[in-house]
Amino acid sequence: MKELLEKILRGIVKHPEEVVVMEFDEEGKKVYEIVVNEEDVGQVIGKDGRTIKSLKILLSALMGDSKEITIKVVR
Repeated sequence: MKELLEKILRGIVKHPEEVVVMEFDEEGKKVYEIVVNEEDVGQVIGKDGRTIKSLKILLSALMGDSKEITIKVVR
């Protein structure tokens, strides 16, 4: 899933070479921390958080309902 998320993010940002995704488990949840160029943060989050919510829904659907997913954008 980490690789898929990286690929999607690289397709929507202006600085794809700076996309870094870290994946780990925290309190029974799958957590993805995303690091992007400062100029790309707004693009990743989207208007009213729509883009980041869509990414979360997509990952949840692909993983099944086995774990809750959290996506954090680190600046």
